[in-house]
Amino acid sequence: MGSTTVSPHGSRGALRGRRRVERIVAAKGNGLCRHRSAPSPPTRGPSTGTTSVAASTTTSTTTSRCAALATGDFPKPEFEGIESFEEAAALSRYFSSLPRPEKPLKVAVIGGGLAGLSAAKYLTDAGHVPIVLEGRDVLGGKVAAFQDEDGDWYETGLHIFFGAYPNMMNLLKELDIEERLQWKCHSMIFAMGNQGRPGEFSRFDFPDIPAPWNGLVAILRNNDMLTWPEKIQFGLGLLPAIILGQKYVDEQDKYSVSEWMRKQNVPDRVNDEVFVAMSKALNFCNPDELSMTVVLTALNRFLQEKSGSKMAFLDGPPNTRLCQPIADRITDNGGQVHLNARLKSFNVDAADAAGATNAVPGSPLRSLTLADGSVLEADAYISTVPVDVLKILLPAAWKDMAYFRNLSQLEGIPVINIHLWFDRKLSTVDHLLFSRSPLLSVYADMSTTCRGYEDPDRSMLELVFAPAEQWIDKPDAAIVDATLQELERLFPGEILADGSKAKVLKYHIVRTPRSVYKAVKGTGDQRPTQKTPVANFFLAGCFTRQKYLASMEGALLSGKLAAQGVCEALQEGRIQARALEKTKKVDATTN
Repeated sequence: MGSTTVSPHGSRGALRGRRRVERIVAAKGNGLCRHRSAPSPPTRGPSTGTTSVAASTTTSTTTSRCAALATGDFPKPEFEGIESFEEAAALSRYFSSLPRPEKPLKVAVIGGGLAGLSAAKYLTDAGHVPIVLEGRDVLGGKVAAFQDEDGDWYETGLHIFFGAYPNMMNLLKELDIEERLQWKCHSMIFAMGNQGRPGEFSRFDFPDIPAPWNGLVAILRNNDMLTWPEKIQFGLGLLPAIILGQKYVDEQDKYSVSEWMRKQNVPDRVNDEVFVAMSKALNFCNPDELSMTVVLTALNRFLQEKSGSKMAFLDGPPNTRLCQPIADRITDNGGQVHLNARLKSFNVDAADAAGATNAVPGSPLRSLTLADGSVLEADAYISTVPVDVLKILLPAAWKDMAYFRNLSQLEGIPVINIHLWFDRKLSTVDHLLFSRSPLLSVYADMSTTCRGYEDPDRSMLELVFAPAEQWIDKPDAAIVDATLQELERLFPGEILADGSKAKVLKYHIVRTPRSVYKAVKGTGDQRPTQKTPVANFFLAGCFTRQKYLASMEGALLSGKLAAQGVCEALQEGRIQARALEKTKKVDATTN
């Protein structure tokens, strides 16, 4: 069994164990067990799209055995007409409605994740020529996936698509791939194993009525996790956010979730029952650290939009089912996408023979040097590299500028994603599950939830290990052992940590030492805008300022805003189209 340790730069570190894996953020291990016979899979209903299982709820409340919760896919929600969706659609139309440029801009986009691909796609919609430079051999960035020698896929993270992702929903529509999302029943499901009720789950089921009433009914009908006095106190605590809106939400960045709960006299048990799990799902950290603005932003979206909290899974690996169609649109429209094109340095000005430059704060970017020594000149540059990497690569002439000094307060958070293949089909739920355990954030049986990973005979659990700071450097075996101990509480009749029941056939562990930015209290104002003080340099990525924070939607929106910034800079005369006349070859593999 092997593991790969990765520095914040994304370079390979030391390898331990018997087998090497040529992935920058991925580690793979094989179990020692053989396949055993599996129970028959649940049967699909004839026309409703649901899954029928011969089980019933254990009580008249919303708690039930996991076998009773199996469901199938549901129709796509209707987003047209919703304010946020139409706002995102208008931003998309902005690019296609611009006058075609007489001389297109050549724009270097550093990074082939969602932010970079989004920026490049919308630049081509505006008639410009983006050149995407991805340092690895796979697209996707934080949503990248890898395929092992058995043909099985494993992902950098467990990625969920919410109805409250309007830019994502617009993008899927623009690419004509909306059917690739598998929508699940409108529920939030929490495991009760660590609350002394192993194998049971508590649901918040959202009825098919307008928002915010569907969310309020879902909360009021669940009596397993919160008492009526606790619900009332929590509702009273939320009133300022509901009445005062986003201004109030932004101002709460000075409080952690736990501090805000105490300030609003919300009982500690509300925090323990709900917001420990929610904080780890939103930003992989505990409520003692997470900014309350993050939670209130999510709650606002969920309460304001009928399908805002509805969840979907992509029907296969994100880099092939989502990122590749974006890349294809970019190249079809005249842009370029290059893999294995790792950035070495930003070049602000040429050095003289003594190594000195005439660069001053705000000096424009002149070119990029890649790891292979090639140089790329462009009219504008969009960096989507993680904030930890950006701080290292910043030119000396920029580091003392107030805009860039603020980046010192931002850093990525460690994340571990675990994939376990079992020798049998487990009685799991066709949905995302909040584990509510000390070590695990959320998990799903991807062999049930995702068509591309479907297996009627064996389960593949994908789990997010969070918080991960204390575990990121530990051996694979220790992480797997700890995970199985947690799963024993969640599947007491099927999994034992000693392996005497369901056995692990193989596993993959994907470590990302610096993932999405850590949204701790007091850092909201430090997040940079996409426009920088450098006229031809722009930023994108979930750490930049946009209202969807550290999420796929936030990354996509940041890319669109960066592309918009480039287009506006051209209109205002701050940048000009010159570089296409003097293009230097990028020595990289073109996707």
